[in-house]
Amino acid sequence: MPIINCIEDLRLLARRRVPRALFEYADRGSYDELTLRRNRADLDALEFRQRILVDLSALSVQTTLLGQSAAMPLAIAPTGMTGLFYGNGEIHGARAAQAFGVPFCLSTLSICSIEDVREATGQPFWFQLYLMRDRGFNEELIARAHAAQCPVLVLTVDLPVQGLRRRDAKNGLTVPPRLTLRNAAEIALRPMWVLRLLRARRRSYGNLVSHLPGTGGLVTLSQWIATQFDRSVTWKDIDWLRQRWNGRLIVKGILDAEDARAACAAGVDALVVSNHGGRQLDGAPSTISVLPEIVAAVAGRCEVLFDGGVRCGQDILKAVALGARGCLIGKSFLYALGAMGEKGVTLALNILRDELTATLALTGRTRIEAVDAGILRRRTA
Repeated sequence: MPIINCIEDLRLLARRRVPRALFEYADRGSYDELTLRRNRADLDALEFRQRILVDLSALSVQTTLLGQSAAMPLAIAPTGMTGLFYGNGEIHGARAAQAFGVPFCLSTLSICSIEDVREATGQPFWFQLYLMRDRGFNEELIARAHAAQCPVLVLTVDLPVQGLRRRDAKNGLTVPPRLTLRNAAEIALRPMWVLRLLRARRRSYGNLVSHLPGTGGLVTLSQWIATQFDRSVTWKDIDWLRQRWNGRLIVKGILDAEDARAACAAGVDALVVSNHGGRQLDGAPSTISVLPEIVAAVAGRCEVLFDGGVRCGQDILKAVALGARGCLIGKSFLYALGAMGEKGVTLALNILRDELTATLALTGRTRIEAVDAGILRRRTA
């Protein structure tokens, strides 16, 4: 086993261990992938001010997210099809996050169901929701999240229509995975991935069993999204949701200061500055470039979380310096899970915390909650 000491190491290992169709579902973006590249480039353009001769005998990256203690300003983002990257992947991810001390968010489009994860972990977790035309099904999902004692509901709002992810169609992505002439070699070369999937509780969308017709498949899912995701959703629907959910509420998918103000007016507890990992509106700005204006628009009325391109602890510190309360990781989580399962997720969290702590110290700060934009400078050439 090679030495693994960064997220890129886990990414490369996952690329070898996970079939191409699944790996590129996580790794790539929509259309020409302009926004995907901007997420990374704009984070890299921010530089740190190195400071010296500061008493660093006591360092802390601990914080709180939505009133919940967190070992560092990080949560695992909701990611669809997680249980296909590694059998029972949502359970492994939740266990790793809980043991480490950061929140885990389960996706509506997860493979393991709400009940599967709750039963296996015995601990509450965040749950992500899309508003659908069948509001009865939404009410069912909300009731199931309540029953699982989920303290936080994350409403994703940037998928009224699905962006074209060209590689998914070219790779023949299906749920559950199907053996075809196109992918036979990919699957045959990954016997451990196949074995884990065969032993897993599920291989299709656990939360949608009663609503997704047939056996699944990418075409079926796309059709289901087109027919079930409600394109008429507006800010008034936050009131509908509030009447049915009495826990903390996050809105995920904010990229504009005007929308951030509207979210605050709707009474949300937090928002996530997110472009869906560069997988929806291609040509949209990077999340780090709009974070400061959104933080200014919110003006402390709710917590601001950051999503998009987080690949190291330094990225976390940059987002916190620009006003984010914490960050979410999606792609990095799936790399770690696909590479090594629960151990990989734990390793990734440790890598991120170590990088965050070292960078905090070298910028002359000792507490993550005391960080501000004074630790940054922008490259001029």
